[in-house]
Amino acid sequence: MDDGTVKTAVPSRVRAAGVNIFFGYAGTVITALLSFILRKIFILYLDKTLLGVNGLYTGILSMLSMAELGIGTAFQFALYRPAAEHDTETLKAYMATYRRAYRWVAAAVAGIGLALTPFLPVIIKNPAGHSVRDLTLYYLIFLFNTVSTYFVSYKYALANAEQRNYIQTNVITLTKFATVLLQIVVLVITKNFYFFLFTDAAVQLAQKFAVSIYLDRRYPYLRERTVRPLKPEEAKSVRDKTGSLLLHRIGDALRLQTDSLLISALIEVGLVGMVDNYLLVVGTIANFVNVIFNSLITGFGNLIATGEKEKQRQMFGVYRFFAAYAYGFSFVGFFVLLTPLISMLFGTEWILPGAAIGLLLVDYYFKGERIVLSNYKTAAGVFEPDRYLALLQGVVNLVLSVALIKPCGLAGIYIGTVVSGLIANVTKPFIIYRACFDRQQMGAYYLGDLKYLAVTGLILLPSMALSAYLLPGAAQGSPVSVTGFILTAAGITVIFHLLFFLFFGRTAECGYLLHLFTDKVRARRGRKK
Repeated sequence: MDDGTVKTAVPSRVRAAGVNIFFGYAGTVITALLSFILRKIFILYLDKTLLGVNGLYTGILSMLSMAELGIGTAFQFALYRPAAEHDTETLKAYMATYRRAYRWVAAAVAGIGLALTPFLPVIIKNPAGHSVRDLTLYYLIFLFNTVSTYFVSYKYALANAEQRNYIQTNVITLTKFATVLLQIVVLVITKNFYFFLFTDAAVQLAQKFAVSIYLDRRYPYLRERTVRPLKPEEAKSVRDKTGSLLLHRIGDALRLQTDSLLISALIEVGLVGMVDNYLLVVGTIANFVNVIFNSLITGFGNLIATGEKEKQRQMFGVYRFFAAYAYGFSFVGFFVLLTPLISMLFGTEWILPGAAIGLLLVDYYFKGERIVLSNYKTAAGVFEPDRYLALLQGVVNLVLSVALIKPCGLAGIYIGTVVSGLIANVTKPFIIYRACFDRQQMGAYYLGDLKYLAVTGLILLPSMALSAYLLPGAAQGSPVSVTGFILTAAGITVIFHLLFFLFFGRTAECGYLLHLFTDKVRARRGRKK
């Protein structure tokens, strides 16, 4: 942001985001604690191969979600304006079409998923005594869970368009809570992977029935039979955006969902489980950050549908500043403390090579900016200009990963991930500024990127020195003390905030967030009085 102070956002939009963030954080904390407990018990009672199979099948089914073709994102964008204007008839028309589309998606995912079944023995290297029959049945349970989701998940779109993301968050939290508790009991009693999977499937199925009934009652007009068809221009808009998003989906699948597949097929399926431990820790922290991002995106959709260009630009800057802060802070913490934490939680035998971890975390840092760019682009409905970009990223990732996996091992896969991700970091700002803002401000955007990156790198140096003093040998997998770990984490927190706010504390973006925070504190004190 170049000058001036950022004005306070529309109060109702801020309140809606606040509610979503509160429930999002509560759900994330509960889910994180339960996930770590379940992972520890899984490792105690089942073998590394099954942990790898669990991660591999999750990746395969995520890749199959490509069959969704971006329909959900296109319809979510289309719902923002009629939801803001309380246009019930238009909402009914969109949701009826959305429902029909997702039934076709469910059929497509089921068909493609079943077609992949004969190839499971090829992509699972070194299954350590687990039979093809068992591996196939495990996969079919995963497939059932994924396919059945499409019959309900579309209904959340209307609540999200009204900025009520907390509904979906709370459902996910309660379901996760019930699932993990039951799975822990089942593992301790039976030590059986089948019962572990059946427990998840049963709870998920019950949740889907309950959610469907609840959302039908909350939005009773969705059950009305008299629904007008979409107008030609409405249908064309959805088709055009879906067509562009199809290429995004294919590219994202090739870039984001192929790592576990390559590790399993070209190295060993058990290594997928080791990587999954790292991704669990990184993903848990990332979820705390993404709660805010995901809670704000519907507010952006509403702002873009009803607001001014200058306000949009200002809020985009605030959004980006928060990403640089949150992802920078967590990146520094991960870079220094991730390996010691894995050693403490799961044991030294689960530690990955340092080069692979470093590359994974570099991609994590740049992912923060990509989330900002992608979310804003989605809220603005800008899908067409970069429709080939994600496909290019996917191809680059796949080619580099396959070419480098033999000479570089696991690190080779993440070289492909980092390089393909940076393509979006460089090109998407140009697309957004050309479509939404003033193109003359792009130079300031890239300069801001370099400043955020340089300051984060500067902060990393004293943080690593502190770790070398308090946690000697931790980077090589040596045992660490809890006291040393806590002191290092506290020291990194102090170092990061002192230096980050020394450089950026006087910016308009930082001032806006501090003003918003102090306003909330004063409001709470006023209510107590």
